[in-house]
Amino acid sequence: MKLNLRRPIAFLDLETTGINVSSDRIVEISVLKIDPNGGEEWLVSRINPEMPIPPKSTAIHGITDEDVADAPKFREMAKNLAAFLEGTDLAGFNAIKFDIPVLAEEFLRVNIDFNFLTRKYVDVQVIFHRKEQRTLTAAYKFYCDRELENAHSSKADTQATYEVLKSQLDRYSDLENDVEKLADFSAYNNLVDFAGRIIYDENGVEVFNFGKHKGKPVEAVFRDDPSYYSWMMNSDFPLYTKKILTEIKLRSFGQGQQ
Repeated sequence: MKLNLRRPIAFLDLETTGINVSSDRIVEISVLKIDPNGGEEWLVSRINPEMPIPPKSTAIHGITDEDVADAPKFREMAKNLAAFLEGTDLAGFNAIKFDIPVLAEEFLRVNIDFNFLTRKYVDVQVIFHRKEQRTLTAAYKFYCDRELENAHSSKADTQATYEVLKSQLDRYSDLENDVEKLADFSAYNNLVDFAGRIIYDENGVEVFNFGKHKGKPVEAVFRDDPSYYSWMMNSDFPLYTKKILTEIKLRSFGQGQQ
């Protein structure tokens, strides 16, 4: 089934030095951009992570330090990547919890103001797990009736993810061919930051989702316990989480000045 698109959607997959969103880095990125008319355009690149790739990560994706020694650093390709993703929604397999947060961290490290809030996110893994409870390799076999060769190659995984989503739309009559509806179905709708440290409560208010202030509105905590903001900004939280915190704090300050 052809995707019903109002604007382009970019399927992406990252291979990284590890699974820590805050500190690990991208070593390979593949993006498949689908236009509303069905046209396809690829951006594929190895990336020098500027840190050693642990052997346990190489064992998964097969990329070594030598493979990326002469590859561009993220800061050298960030503007081109941002331009490639301009005006697109985003999709992937486990992208909402991993690939998109990692990408957000990389953009923030090089001071690229890439707006993630204006986009819809379709996570094929969430749809798959809600429907079938499997892995990408099993999903590809289940939906497409083919074996996934070169699993953990970012390009193979990205292509497979795109094909799985189209097959999911063919299989489930209640799954609407509309990116906004797919995003609603696959998204973690109450997340404010990607790490889940801040969520929306039932009234749409940003509240902390961890620690001693769990469940309390962020604005109220910053008002009653001002040192908490400084503690978070100086601790090992993702840069994107800190960006959201700063936006809330500045918004609160502006309201207080009115």
